[in-house]
Amino acid sequence: MKNYFLLPILLIMAVSSCQSPEGEEKKLVETQNPLLMEYNTPFQVPPFDKIKVEHYIPAFEEGIKQHDAEIAAIVSNTEEPTFENTILAMDNAGELLENVSAVFFNLNETDTDDKMQEVARQVTPLLTKHGDNISMNLDLFKKIKTVYEKRNESNLDSSQIRVVEKYYEDFERSGANLNTEDQSKLKKLNEEIANLELQYGENLLAETNNNFELVIDKKEDLAGLPKGVIDAAAETAKEMGKEGKWLFNLGKPSLIPFLQYSEKRDLREKIYRGYFMRGDNNNKFDNKEIAVKLAKLRAQKANLLGFESHAAYAIAENMAETPEKVFEFINKLWTPALQNAKNEVKEMQAIIDREGGKFKLASWDWWYYAEKLKKEKYNLEESELTPYFVAENVKGGMFWTATQLYGIQFEKLKDIPVYNPEVEVYEVKEANGNHIGLLFLDFYPRASKGPGAWCTSFREAGYNDEGKRVHPLSSISCSFTKPTADTPSLLTWDEVTTMFHEFGHALHGLFTDGKYRKTAGVVPRDYVELPSQVMENWASDPAVMKQYAKHYKTGEIIPDELIEKLQKSGKFNQGFETVEYLAASLLDLEWHSLKGDENISDANAFENQIMKKYGLIEEIIPRYRSTYFSHIFSGGYSAGYYVYIWAAVLDADAFNAFKESGDMFNKDLAAKFRKHCLSEVGENEGMIQYRKFRGQEPSVEPLLIRRGLK
Repeated sequence: MKNYFLLPILLIMAVSSCQSPEGEEKKLVETQNPLLMEYNTPFQVPPFDKIKVEHYIPAFEEGIKQHDAEIAAIVSNTEEPTFENTILAMDNAGELLENVSAVFFNLNETDTDDKMQEVARQVTPLLTKHGDNISMNLDLFKKIKTVYEKRNESNLDSSQIRVVEKYYEDFERSGANLNTEDQSKLKKLNEEIANLELQYGENLLAETNNNFELVIDKKEDLAGLPKGVIDAAAETAKEMGKEGKWLFNLGKPSLIPFLQYSEKRDLREKIYRGYFMRGDNNNKFDNKEIAVKLAKLRAQKANLLGFESHAAYAIAENMAETPEKVFEFINKLWTPALQNAKNEVKEMQAIIDREGGKFKLASWDWWYYAEKLKKEKYNLEESELTPYFVAENVKGGMFWTATQLYGIQFEKLKDIPVYNPEVEVYEVKEANGNHIGLLFLDFYPRASKGPGAWCTSFREAGYNDEGKRVHPLSSISCSFTKPTADTPSLLTWDEVTTMFHEFGHALHGLFTDGKYRKTAGVVPRDYVELPSQVMENWASDPAVMKQYAKHYKTGEIIPDELIEKLQKSGKFNQGFETVEYLAASLLDLEWHSLKGDENISDANAFENQIMKKYGLIEEIIPRYRSTYFSHIFSGGYSAGYYVYIWAAVLDADAFNAFKESGDMFNKDLAAKFRKHCLSEVGENEGMIQYRKFRGQEPSVEPLLIRRGLK
């Protein structure tokens, strides 16, 4: 998953100055460029229908120029630095650049092409240099430092003091205290890192969407696959000009069902190898060398800033505080999870042996035999559930859940500009009808879209200069199974929980309330997944399921027997799921615990060494290998992939509060969660805000019980 609640701030602090058109030429650009004009659209959404690729570069240039001027005005102000003329002025600066960045970088993920990627390659070094010019501006830092040192004697309220402290800390972490020579080194490192991250992401997109396909032209090779999966593959083949055949690709809606149901072991191996060899094919899209370079450059940057490693630098501002605490936390889960996984291997190998299979369980067999084992243990197959999970109905159940908890309403809008015809837009309102914001939904994969699922924003919640609320534009992007000519989009259980998950992120963005951009809605990386993961708990609640789980043919509500089977199977395969996730988390931490003078010559050898160190069994591959680990090498989660399970402790504990109350839709608890953990969460440290909701420290017990690890 991707999360961009911090996108505008991060981009502003990571963006270079270049020349803008002057005189008549400038006037012409401004009058023709929709990104440089006021958005005269419903709810002031970006005018997607008018924006063209050629508009971005001039808009970035003008945004940078305006931001430079705003910073220069702060620096040249001869008055004594104050909260208003320094910190607030900083907080209000860069609005145009923020708007342009939010549009471009989001669309480069959802509707990219060669021209968009070329723009990204051009603006990335400019934006990096621009951000460095601000964060290493000694005169600006002196003013911020003056306000910081007097913050407790300046009649500032707690929110203002927090904003001052956050700006000061960010400037320190960005190299403001370095000498001129070291600042030059840091700028060079930042530019190299930004360019490599961009290249890594482009390579992965090509390897996922363009460089592998499994084309089947014999019906017998479809053995075991459900009709819906076969129909979807036929539709994909038709779209790709291969009518009469069946095409499977590396997108999860295509890959996972094939691994679950295909009786053809050789084809399961072929498609899974295509998946786990992405970026590792020794072609022009290879990511091995890039991963090594990124780890080394990040370590050098951390060393320059006074940290032992990039992990130490990244985690210092998280709830965990140190890499040692994260390793300790993961190791507590690793041992019981690995033992569970080993037991799961034995159970699946027993099935293979009973069926006369003369082979040892391999990684590409796991989904297939896990499905058989689930059938044996719980008399439950994924194919029994999928007909009840129509994407449109699941969306309705998701909205219904939010209404029960928070009283909010959702109204589908027409005639709103969208960046792709597949996108839907909903207005989100309070129970009394007051406008909260808009929600964009982009559910299905396409060649121009990155893989996976994420939540982002085209505009953050905030307040303008007159104190009026700026309403957020939240957006969810997924890669769900597409509808076919005669079948609606039918989701797997994993896709159902993914929808609820990303919706949790969206609610965080929609509910965010705070006066200052620096802190409103901004949380530590290991808190970010709490709002999303807690929503997954409601997806399997019987009352919620009966709202959305209706058979696509008969309209029959999912039977109680099937719900009970699903809930009983909740701990099934948790050894595998926990181990493959923790293995990736450990790989991330080990890459980013390297010192700047350590030399890794081979990414695969390093990865194998780490997995051997922790005793990962050969039947399981880390959820993400180094060559396609976009979370950490191009997605902002470096030394932070562990955060999902850190937040899982919080979400299991938070949901337990509702269970203990005896009411899964306890409105008083929901109101407290909204206030302290979503709306005002940026006003204080994450754990402090969580304790305001829960009244106590979170317990790890609910998570261990939920996963069957205790």
